Amino acid sequence: MNLPKFSLPASDEKTYSDKDFKTKKAVIYLYPKDATPGCTLEANDFQTHLSAFKTAEFEVFGLSTDSVSSHENFCNAENLEFPLLADEDGVLINGLGSWIEKTMMGKTYMSTDRSTFIVVNGKVVKEWRGVKPAGHAEEVLDFCKDY
Repeated sequence: MNLPKFSLPASDEKTYSDKDFKTKKAVIYLYPKDATPGCTLEANDFQTHLSAFKTAEFEVFGLSTDSVSSHENFCNAENLEFPLLADEDGVLINGLGSWIEKTMMGKTYMSTDRSTFIVVNGKVVKEWRGVKPAGHAEEVLDFCKDY
């Protein structure tokens, strides 16, 4: 599938659109909320392996519905060196089919499905859904090294 059309601000003070991904290899991982335990674990794992992703010629992007300000704070607190895209209206998250109904303690709500997409030249070539944070970055890296 092609990457849906979008234009989103990011923690690195740039705005990224689907056009920016037409000539690159990228990992876009979606997570529910900045600075929560699982999301922090996942972000730190991607940061730990960032140089290996670069060696495999893949750029890493995080994506959630949090604001740019929240992303900047999260990046500063965790020393993240890759951009976090702010999808406050859920345009890309929805376009990727990752805005889902969840249930916690008997209450139903909508939230981002923790999922990851490998994008090569504007096309999604691999996806993971319902991801568990621990060890996921390594799994994604293994795929990228072999791509």
